[in-house]
Amino acid sequence: MRVYTFTEEPYPEAWIEGADSLRVTLPNKLLDPARAADRYHQYLDQWQMSDELGLDIFVNEHHSTSTCMTASAPLILGMLARTTKRARLLGLGFPIGNRGNPVHVAEELAMIDVISRGRLEMGFVKGVPYEVHPANTNPVQLGERFWEAHDVIMKAMTTHDGPFSWEGKHFQYRNVNIWPRPFQQPHPPVWISCNSVSSVRPVAERGYVLGTVMTGYKAKDLFDEYRAVWAESAHPAPMPLDRLCYAGFLGIGDTQAEGFRRAEMVAQYLRTNAIVGEPFRNPPGYIPSAVGARMVKQTGTMTFQAHHLLAKDGSPLGNFNEAGVEEMIAGGLMFTGTPDQVYDQIVDFFDTMGGFGQLILMTQAGDMSAADATGNIALFAKEVLPRLQELIRTRSREMGLAPEPAVA
Repeated sequence: MRVYTFTEEPYPEAWIEGADSLRVTLPNKLLDPARAADRYHQYLDQWQMSDELGLDIFVNEHHSTSTCMTASAPLILGMLARTTKRARLLGLGFPIGNRGNPVHVAEELAMIDVISRGRLEMGFVKGVPYEVHPANTNPVQLGERFWEAHDVIMKAMTTHDGPFSWEGKHFQYRNVNIWPRPFQQPHPPVWISCNSVSSVRPVAERGYVLGTVMTGYKAKDLFDEYRAVWAESAHPAPMPLDRLCYAGFLGIGDTQAEGFRRAEMVAQYLRTNAIVGEPFRNPPGYIPSAVGARMVKQTGTMTFQAHHLLAKDGSPLGNFNEAGVEEMIAGGLMFTGTPDQVYDQIVDFFDTMGGFGQLILMTQAGDMSAADATGNIALFAKEVLPRLQELIRTRSREMGLAPEPAVA
C-alpha cells in the first residue's frame, strides 16, 4: 500500500468567526505575505520530511480561498520534483475543465515528470462548484470541457512524431507538439476523483485510478462499482489493488489523548471547508438535473453542504462538518489514537471496503503547528506504515488480488 500525506496549505489567520464565506469573496487584504511565506515553507518542509520517511505526497489546488493557498498544484509539484528523491508526487488535482489551455497543462505535467525522473501521478478533477466563479467558466459545459481537455492532454503526451491539430467543441489548436515529452511511457499514471457512483464508469473503463475523498463507508459503493465495471471491461484479471484510493484524516499520538488532540486540529478542515457563500455553493447547471432531484429527495437540499456520515452498518451519524472525532472514526473518515489503534482502524476499513491499494491521509489542517504536523507524519511512518504494508500484502494474497508493485 502506498500512503500519501496531504495538507491544503491553509491560511487560518484569515478565518473570521461568523464569516459568510471563506472562499471566492474573502478579501486578500486579510493575508500577510510574510506570514504566508512562513506557512508555505512549513508545508514544503512537511512534504520533504514525508519523502525522507518513505511516504508519498499528495497536492491539490483551490482558488480565491484562505482554506487552500495552493493556487497551482503544478507549481508546488515542480518544486517537490527537484527537492524530493523517492516519493510519488500525486496531483489530485488539476481542474482541467476550468483551465483555459489543456496543452499548457500537458507541458507542465510533462516537465514535472521529467524533472522527478518519472514520479508524477497525474490526477484530473472536475473541481468543486465554488471554483466556477474564480475560473469564470460555464458550469453547464464543465463536464464536456473536462473530458475534451482530458483527450487533448492525453493525445499531446502520447504523440511524438510531430505536431497535430485539434478542432474540438471547446478547444482548437493548429499546432500541438509538447516539449518535453513525459518521462513515464506512454504517460504518467492517471487518477480521477469520484464521489458518486454515477461518475465511476468512465474511470473504470479506462483503467484509471479512482480516488475518493470524504466519503467514509460510502466509498464501498464506488469501489464495488469500479470492480464491476473492471470485470466487464477488457482489463486483465484480477484487478490490481492500486486502482482504488481512499482519502481520510489522521490524528496519531503516543497516547490516545494526544492522537485525539491532533485529530481535533485536523478536523478544522471539515469545520471550514464548507463555509461558502450561498450564491457559490451550487451554480445553476453544475449538477445534472436528475442528480439534483435525487439530492433534494435524499437530503432536502441541492447544496454541497449536506454531506452525511454513515456508520459501518449504514446507520446515519450526522453531517460530517459538525461531527465529533468519535463520529468521524465511526464513519471511516478519521483514523485516530495510538499507533495500534490507527493501524487497527485502517485494517478494519480496508477489509470492509473489500480492499484498496492507495491511501491518502490529511496530516495537517487549520492552525496545527509544525511540531504537531511533523509528529503526526513521523509517528505514522515509523509505527504504522511498515506493519500496514506487510498486512496488505497478506490480505491481497488471501483475497486473490493482484500483487502490488514494490514500494521504493
